[in-house]
Amino acid sequence: MSQSRSRPAGGSPNLQELLGKSPKKSASLVLGAIAFLILLWGITSCFYTVQPEQRAVVKRFGAVIDITDPGLHFRLPFGIDQVQLVATERVLKQEFGFRTEGERGGRTAYSGKQFEDESLMLTGDLNIIDLEWVVQYRISDPIKFLYSMREPTRTLRDISESVMRRVVGNRLGSDVLTVGRVDIQQLGRDEIQQIMDRYDAGIHVITVELQDVVPPPAVQPAFNEVNEARQERERMINEAQKRVNQEIPRAQGQAMRTIAEAEGYATERVNRALGESSRFSAVLTEYRQAPEVTRSRLYLETLNEVLPKIGKILVVQDDQVPPVPLLNLEQRSRSQEARP
Repeated sequence: MSQSRSRPAGGSPNLQELLGKSPKKSASLVLGAIAFLILLWGITSCFYTVQPEQRAVVKRFGAVIDITDPGLHFRLPFGIDQVQLVATERVLKQEFGFRTEGERGGRTAYSGKQFEDESLMLTGDLNIIDLEWVVQYRISDPIKFLYSMREPTRTLRDISESVMRRVVGNRLGSDVLTVGRVDIQQLGRDEIQQIMDRYDAGIHVITVELQDVVPPPAVQPAFNEVNEARQERERMINEAQKRVNQEIPRAQGQAMRTIAEAEGYATERVNRALGESSRFSAVLTEYRQAPEVTRSRLYLETLNEVLPKIGKILVVQDDQVPPVPLLNLEQRSRSQEARP
């Protein structure tokens, strides 16, 4: 015995009634919706965008077929082509001994956690130092970076820590803390790059930068005293070097002046001797030609040179007559000097 259910007057038909009345129409609606979704998925999966600092590695059925540059690109839909984006133009970094936590109030915030398993190192003279450094690198080959090794970033961290421990272990603690920072950075960067090249990881190490290089807190006061003593020694050495740089040029200048004066004096004496010799030779020639005349001339010239230097000559008589000036040579010499 069948019972029919009547719907209330003015009510809308339910889904079962619609499907019962038009099953073909309902199937076509479902298929149309599915087709529309598939079409929408295909359209949205046909295009992808690569940012300016990225490169895209395109794989088709798991095999790499292309590397695309920044911009909008087409790919086969429905997951046939898969795209992996790699930031090849961005400078990446790995931090050792500390971690940054972004910025707070315009300043870089650091984590308060201690990473002593990374930062504590033993130097060549068996001293312990706390070393923090940063390795900056760039992905040079996206295919090698993705598929040459399983964890290239972790490998880079392990290699960096191993290299820095070896470089620091081959140096004195005083050199690491003071003058050896630049050499450690350069040597560490070169060795890390050589190892990464052997692994063919597609990573280019840009630089290794040392941040804080300090002794452990337990020996910090002793180190400060040693550092102050070293600075005082350097200051005294610099002052002594400054004094040397001042005194040596001054002594050299005085020596050169003395030598120049001696050479000038020697030249003057030689020239004077040559002049006197030439004068004597000329007088000798004249004397041989006219002996009497030359002898008289020499006698008169000698008197002319000697008498003005004698001064006053007074003659005193025995009968106490006032002195009589014999030759007024002093007045004559003064009158000659007063003439223009």
